[in-house]
Amino acid sequence: MTKVNKSWLWLILPGNIAAEGLHTAIPLFVIRLGGGIAEVSVITAIHYGAAALGSIFWGKVLDRYHAKKAVLASSFSITLLCCVWLYFTGKIEPIYVVAPLSGFFLTARSQVTQMMVMETSMNNEWSRLFARTSILSTLGSLGAMLIGAIWSLYFDSRQYFVVCAVSTGIALAISLQVTKTNFHIERHAIAQSIHGIQHILGHFRVHHHLVFPKIPAIHDYRHIISILKGKVSHEIGFLFLANLLFYFGSNIYFTALTPFFKSLHLSDSTVFTLYLIQTSIMTGIFFVAPKIITKFGEEKSTTFAYLPRILGVLVAAFLISIFVGHVLLAFAVLSMSLMVIGFSIFTTANSVLLFKTIPKGFEGTYLGVNSSMVGFGVFGGALTAGFVATTLNYTATFATSAVILVGSVVLFKFYLHHRLSETNISH
Repeated sequence: MTKVNKSWLWLILPGNIAAEGLHTAIPLFVIRLGGGIAEVSVITAIHYGAAALGSIFWGKVLDRYHAKKAVLASSFSITLLCCVWLYFTGKIEPIYVVAPLSGFFLTARSQVTQMMVMETSMNNEWSRLFARTSILSTLGSLGAMLIGAIWSLYFDSRQYFVVCAVSTGIALAISLQVTKTNFHIERHAIAQSIHGIQHILGHFRVHHHLVFPKIPAIHDYRHIISILKGKVSHEIGFLFLANLLFYFGSNIYFTALTPFFKSLHLSDSTVFTLYLIQTSIMTGIFFVAPKIITKFGEEKSTTFAYLPRILGVLVAAFLISIFVGHVLLAFAVLSMSLMVIGFSIFTTANSVLLFKTIPKGFEGTYLGVNSSMVGFGVFGGALTAGFVATTLNYTATFATSAVILVGSVVLFKFYLHHRLSETNISH
């Protein structure tokens, strides 16, 4: 392979500033317009639902036409229009259109990024290049939160969409410079690479977790269906269900978090600052997570990852709201930090387990099933957060999240039990 210009990598930075900025600013804007957890949960759910559909749609487009520049241009152009629309709207109703529209188009850029990594470098360089994209994505996330924390001191959440629009415009300009690669690689190859799977699962926002190298058919869910019928045809069914509940419980927490903070009368700048601290901690732990997994193994590491995750939810449920001032903020930081520590270890170890458990030759099918489980989890989690919070309160919402995460632990233990049993039988 001849050396290929990799200047396209720089679109990741402004692209992620826009994506992370929108993800944080839209709930704040909905609340500013008079909405609450009910509106935020529905808007979040349809955003994630559209992202899942977008992953399927853009994957098919890329597989058939390999039109990466056109896909990027479409993604950033529509996202730019969404930012402008948000800036000029004064009602909540248009956001029900903007949220799914942005989710559908934003997910395209991550799929193009994954393919560009594999098309512009030799396979022995994929790990290094995926690491570079992760660093740029993280810098974008940090930049979005830092800008938001400062910007919100002087302007309201509406003006922040100008930042998102400018960032999207920069990403669009860079994407128009993308040149054709010397050859085309099918997205199925991503599922056959541990580097590709870790990149997909190793990011904070849900649109990075959704990839469908093959659209699952009903038959592809047979391992899950057999478990629901009381039989076990393959232990991977338990892993799929554990992942479903992990993202279900986690997204109840994250959907409720911003409205919860606003109910405690925290300013937009404070909310952005809390997310900035959270993202910074997540960045640091991602460098430590591989060392933890190497030392203890992916099974023990995944099991351990549930502990900070559940503790983080419980801190939100029972401690944050009973304090004020600096103590409240300290518990908020503790809760959010525990959540991302658990997430970082879980996703890194889980990607290795998934890669080892998938039968050879079925990577595309099984990764599609896992992505659908993640999609169902985040969609259901968002809606559940709104329902429980409006019906009961935030304490009940976070407690529900904790219970579901405990359920995920139980299913993961079943997975380990059956995996060990199969290993003993095979030997």
